[in-house]
Amino acid sequence: MEKKLFYGSEIVIKALLYEEVEYIFGYPGGAIMPIYDSLHDYLNSISHILMRHEQGSIHAAQGYARATGKIGVCFTTSGPGATNLITGLADALIDSTPIVCITGQVSSHLLGTDAFQETNIIDISIPVTKWNIQVLKAKDICESIQKGFFIAKKGRPGPVLIDITKDAQFQKTIFHYTRCKYIKNFRPYPCIENKRIIEAADLINSAQRPLILVGQGVILAEAEEEFKEFVEKTGIPVASTLLGLGALESDHHLYVGMLGMHGNYAPNILTNQCDILIAIGMRFDDRVTGDVKRYAKQAKIIHLEIDSSEINKNILCHLPILGDCKISLKKLVFYVNKSVHQKWIDKFFHLKEKEKITVIQEDLNPKKKGITMGEVIKWINQYKQKNAVLVTDVGQHQMIASRYFNFTYKKSQITSGGLGTMGFALPASIGAQLGSKNRQVICVVGDGGIQMTIQEMGTILQNKIPVKIILLNNNFLGMVRQWQQLFFNKRYSCTELVNPDFIKLADAYNIKAKKVRKREKLKESVKKALNHENAFLLEVLIEKEDNVFPMIPSGAAVDEIRLN
Repeated sequence: MEKKLFYGSEIVIKALLYEEVEYIFGYPGGAIMPIYDSLHDYLNSISHILMRHEQGSIHAAQGYARATGKIGVCFTTSGPGATNLITGLADALIDSTPIVCITGQVSSHLLGTDAFQETNIIDISIPVTKWNIQVLKAKDICESIQKGFFIAKKGRPGPVLIDITKDAQFQKTIFHYTRCKYIKNFRPYPCIENKRIIEAADLINSAQRPLILVGQGVILAEAEEEFKEFVEKTGIPVASTLLGLGALESDHHLYVGMLGMHGNYAPNILTNQCDILIAIGMRFDDRVTGDVKRYAKQAKIIHLEIDSSEINKNILCHLPILGDCKISLKKLVFYVNKSVHQKWIDKFFHLKEKEKITVIQEDLNPKKKGITMGEVIKWINQYKQKNAVLVTDVGQHQMIASRYFNFTYKKSQITSGGLGTMGFALPASIGAQLGSKNRQVICVVGDGGIQMTIQEMGTILQNKIPVKIILLNNNFLGMVRQWQQLFFNKRYSCTELVNPDFIKLADAYNIKAKKVRKREKLKESVKKALNHENAFLLEVLIEKEDNVFPMIPSGAAVDEIRLN
């Protein structure tokens, strides 16, 4: 019996269904039109979300991936459609987000001719993808998608780009699809050496002043329970990177705060006093370490990491443990002793009290006239749902929200960490909400960032997505202004914004909106926004020159952190 032949364009859709893809975030165009034509016949099986810009498409795919742990998928056309993905690809690579981007390409006979909307997206995207491939024949589509999904998710996750020429989409071939389980010479999960596990346990058991630094690797490995068991058995205080927030509940008795440039005072100071530093699923980026020449020189460092390239890249460690931390932690728990380090922990809470008096009290319960960013987050904590997802853009509001938001649920922190992409939050919150229909998604964004992707309110309108947008408006590019104030003699060069009427814009997109100018209206307005059934934009006019402290100045050591 003759086997049925399918167009390459239809094979793409069928392959995605085999990979159990539920959403595609995309924007159609000429070179990917055959795939969109085939998609028309499958819209009862797979949902397409028409974004308003290709950058919005990839950020939405990122938000979906981060909220669900699944692979996010986006479609774009060739040329500018493909190049508009580059920022999102770079963001996903540095933040280890599993996404598969499928781009259309001009027909293979036109490659290299500077044809209309032809761009060599393969060479352009090599530095910002975990893997990419150009498909010239329909018969190679299935294998490419199989590999793409395997590579994107396995080991340290990351972005994959699959570029398919238009003639490959029109060709016919047999459809045969099985999920990829192995790729030659690709070893996503290093073998864990039991000898090193035992050595690490011996170091931990002998420690007097141990400190755990937790990163996003624990969340990506879905190892939150194993991590919590390890923490509670060892009694070691835990500090988190920005992307590690949520790996342990914010109110856990062993959680001592966020690390980094705008992190908490105690963990930054005591990093340079601990005797054992246990880094789990984090990469020692410069915002965490400050001056690497003066970082934890007194400590023996144990580094649990899945990616061998991160070992000794920024900070030399005494004992690397390569492997999936879900397994490493399970093994480590067996060998460590049940311990309590109360005198050591008391030091953290002593320094926390100092930060509370100097910084936190004024952030959350200010005496000054203007509304602070911190008090907005305080009321969000009071009225948010327990399983709420926080999606933040980049800037002062990002640091304040990350410092004060009460993380009580897994996968509840979505932000652009390593790349620091303004414009990330609004489209990412769309993907997060679609991936987590039973969770409340709160998008905290600044007046600068929201205007970079503000057109995605059209996506919210069209798809009735109930995202709660909290816009903190200070009419400034706030973080840049803060640096100008502190390090450039208050020379506010090109950072003041003349903004549109955001309430009228929201109304144009049929999004319920409210503006808050005075503190006495804030509490009830936050409650109203978070309890609203549909999308809501709450604009809060905040103190114009409100700064984020503590702060480690650029080039300083972590224990040189400033409280004001």
